[in-house]
Amino acid sequence: MALIHVPRPENAWNPNRAVNALLKSQVLHLHEAELKLPVRQQTDIYINAIKTEGEAAGYVRQVTEAIHAAHQTAAAKQARSRVKRTSKVRTKKKMTRKRGRTPS
Repeated sequence: MALIHVPRPENAWNPNRAVNALLKSQVLHLHEAELKLPVRQQTDIYINAIKTEGEAAGYVRQVTEAIHAAHQTAAAKQARSRVKRTSKVRTKKKMTRKRGRTPS
């Protein structure tokens, strides 16, 4: 079987080209996801000012990094709280002895 060479399109991504409807809808979707992040992790970028593919790509990159950072922070916090909860578990016997009462 012969190998068929398919050339890559030269104009697949142009950072100076105006954003199209699909890219605008993706930016809007990411903006909605960004609003659910903690305020200190939001980008504060006004999405209606995004006019080119390059600006949209930069916004997508920043929001994606912020989402990943928020996820890592939440996972680390959850792991810390899980360790704290398991180390402070007491049984009913130990609690009643500590208070000076006898178990009934």
